[in-house]
Amino acid sequence: MTDLLIHLVLIAIAFMSLFPILNAFASSFSGRAAVGAMKVTVFPIDFTLSNYKAIMEDKQFFVSFGVSIQRVLLGGLLQFVLTVMLAYPLSRERARFKGRDIYMWALVIAMLFNGGLIPWYITVKSVGLLDTMWALVLPKAVPVFNVILLMNFMRNLPKELDEAAEMDGAGPWYKMIMLYIPLSLPALATVTLFSFVGHWNAFFDGLLLIHSTEKLPLQTYINLFMVQNMQTESIDPEQMELMLRMSDQGLNAAKVMLSMLPLLLLYPILQRFFIHGIVLGSVKE
Repeated sequence: MTDLLIHLVLIAIAFMSLFPILNAFASSFSGRAAVGAMKVTVFPIDFTLSNYKAIMEDKQFFVSFGVSIQRVLLGGLLQFVLTVMLAYPLSRERARFKGRDIYMWALVIAMLFNGGLIPWYITVKSVGLLDTMWALVLPKAVPVFNVILLMNFMRNLPKELDEAAEMDGAGPWYKMIMLYIPLSLPALATVTLFSFVGHWNAFFDGLLLIHSTEKLPLQTYINLFMVQNMQTESIDPEQMELMLRMSDQGLNAAKVMLSMLPLLLLYPILQRFFIHGIVLGSVKE
């Protein structure tokens, strides 16, 4: 009886977690009237492919899709390089890296206390990054949580491997590239997934930092219809047309479903590393 109750509770939790996705999937294949009247739950009503046909004609969707792919590749590569180069020296003992604690405190303080939205915007504007791809990737170039996760994973690797490599004449760069990176694949897969999801799902920075429609990331483009209390006279005709196109809930649901595909394809590939990497990387010796 207890097992049955546990299974029922887990099934209920799973259904509540999956319901928004099932609802969006059903809405994307439902007629506009049914979606607007909120009649759609988990099954399509007035089945139609018109929403997906409309997306095929929406050039901005594919332009924004390409912008998000560029952002993920550039931002992910930048985060990978900087995370590894920062996590490796911080994983060394105090005797080998005497200033380690100073850097660690600086990272922890930066993670707990940020400068605020207005200083962040002024900084990006003052260095001339507004309306560029760099405005989306540089402020997130050093994810402190990922650094700490990877640092703890590297710290838990056998010290004998490091000592053996040192006896063979290996220097710090050689050990990092040829020894620690291959051994840290679970943690690297975990932080790569975090980086991918973070860049792909981000939309707020695009709203503030990107002014050109053709440079909008996909999630910013999809979330534009959520912006309320916007003054009509402050929107140029192209932007107004974009907002009107995005008022169709069924069409928006179809866009959301297509935007989820990269994550759904990537997660099964990295899943076998994910749990192992996040557990070992969160444990400190």
